Amino acid sequence: MSAHIVQQARHVLVSGGSRGLGKAIVQGLLTSGYRVSTFSRNSSEFVEKVAGEERFYFDRADLEDRPSVSSFLKSAEARFGYPYALINCAAIAVDGLLATAAEDSIRQLLLVNGEGTIRFTRLVVRRMLSAKRGGVILNISSISSLRGFKGMSAYAFTKGGMDAFTRALARELGEQKIRVNSIAPGYYDTDMSHALSEAQKQQILRRTPLGRLGSPEDVVGAVLFFLSDQASFITGQCLVVDGGCTV
Repeated sequence: MSAHIVQQARHVLVSGGSRGLGKAIVQGLLTSGYRVSTFSRNSSEFVEKVAGEERFYFDRADLEDRPSVSSFLKSAEARFGYPYALINCAAIAVDGLLATAAEDSIRQLLLVNGEGTIRFTRLVVRRMLSAKRGGVILNISSISSLRGFKGMSAYAFTKGGMDAFTRALARELGEQKIRVNSIAPGYYDTDMSHALSEAQKQQILRRTPLGRLGSPEDVVGAVLFFLSDQASFITGQCLVVDGGCTV
């Protein structure tokens, strides 16, 4: 059986797949033959463009809203069957000094990046355990979990927690043949990096051995590898994709 046929039978859930890195991941998965279900708080031009693709499903849902993500999961499973993999990509960033950060912003950051991601993962894990077919969970982390960056302390708190979550969950689920890993992207040319000043961008480039900001597509190859059978003996790991910025 060819790898493409195997992938056609595999259903991948992606949170936050309408824009930026999530969009690139969804595109890569569809090109590789996977069936893909994704959600975000709002639709996008990309989602509307691929809405007619038979291997693609999208619905609006919000990690802060438990009923909406539960409904999404039920609809996605009804359409494509049990999930082979979950990619936790949805996240928000709060950039600013902790002392002056608004409490509401911090609260939303913790709800989405932390509590919401854990709750949704819990729902998916239950479906994987029920199916008894193994699976893959892939968490999109950040180099903020590995290095300190001024103005990113609250965001780093959530991403550091995600990497710890990855390692502990890998221990919990290994006997059920469910692999759990994370990818830590560096600075990428997405909406999240557009707020950087030119001076900040130049400083990042000087620190990056490969001499450029990444693109969302730079992460797709790592995602496809972790989902593949070639990574069948890898779990509890964090792969850094940052052009060498953290070396």
